Amino acid sequence: MKLQRYPQRALIASLLLIAAGCTEKNPAPAHQTENPAPAVAETPAEKKIAAPQTWTCPAQPGTAPSGELTAQRIPGSESTRGEAGLYEGPVWIGDRLYFSDFTFSQGFPSRIQVLQPDGSFTTVIDNSGSNGLAAGKDGSLLAATHDRKALSRYNPATGEREILVNEFKGNPFNSPNDLTESDAGVIYFTDPAYQRDAAPGGQEKTRVYQFDGQTVTVIDDTIENPNGISLSPDQKTLYVAGGTVVRAYPIENGTVGTGRDILSVNTPDGMAVDCLGNLYITEHTLQHIRVITPAGEQIAKIKVDANITNAAFGGPERKTLFITGAGAVWKLELDVAGLPY
Repeated sequence: MKLQRYPQRALIASLLLIAAGCTEKNPAPAHQTENPAPAVAETPAEKKIAAPQTWTCPAQPGTAPSGELTAQRIPGSESTRGEAGLYEGPVWIGDRLYFSDFTFSQGFPSRIQVLQPDGSFTTVIDNSGSNGLAAGKDGSLLAATHDRKALSRYNPATGEREILVNEFKGNPFNSPNDLTESDAGVIYFTDPAYQRDAAPGGQEKTRVYQFDGQTVTVIDDTIENPNGISLSPDQKTLYVAGGTVVRAYPIENGTVGTGRDILSVNTPDGMAVDCLGNLYITEHTLQHIRVITPAGEQIAKIKVDANITNAAFGGPERKTLFITGAGAVWKLELDVAGLPY
């Protein structure tokens, strides 16, 4: 999320979580790791999180969109804050949509809101420090949090928080922005510099990383301010949007290979993926989503009426595309099911 445009699960263990040794990669895709470094843990949590996510893509996911479409604002979604900010990181868990709501004031204060089944909007986690969100495989709410420059795990029912990892090579991250978790429990995430000033410290480069619960590994350090990140439905490809490109990386036997550019973009932000493998790429200031095939061919465009940040599929059949942006949430009913973040 660009700074100039952008005006807590925790089942916390009673022991410190051992996390993140780090590796810096050469331009070649081979990864090398260093000794793990401890992450920070919060106060132990007693309550259990929600049931794990069990939804998978249907055998017949539906038909991809085509042509030009327009998403509609959801009534009551407009921001109640008295200062400029953005909605970000939509994710569908259970029967509701969670998203981050942050402002541009000092520290980029953020909270997590929920679109309830009855259509109302409520704040469920104050001071979350979050930007991008993802559905954890255990039912938790994963968050890229700029307040702690960390990957965090929240209990969506209680708001309790666990810090998973917060540094690379002994220094804090810049401002983790977006993330996705594989079925194997590997978290892939981007670390641009958009909210770098939210807390002290940072990295000399903006990068794409992966975290396997023990070690942080660099995937790519050649994209300026990498932003949106998603996995393909079969989890054989990792997609990243940042700079002026969308880049696809093959994943084989758990190893991420060298990426290739599949699309040129303008102010890219987050993305969604449908069950056919198509990508829904947000272009922030252009106020639209470009729907492309895995090969990069554009098949549809979805317009909104304000700057746009991210998208996710939700609803009972996962055929509703929810879109976040400048102080509003939009939705569009589609004929294809998609992934919940």
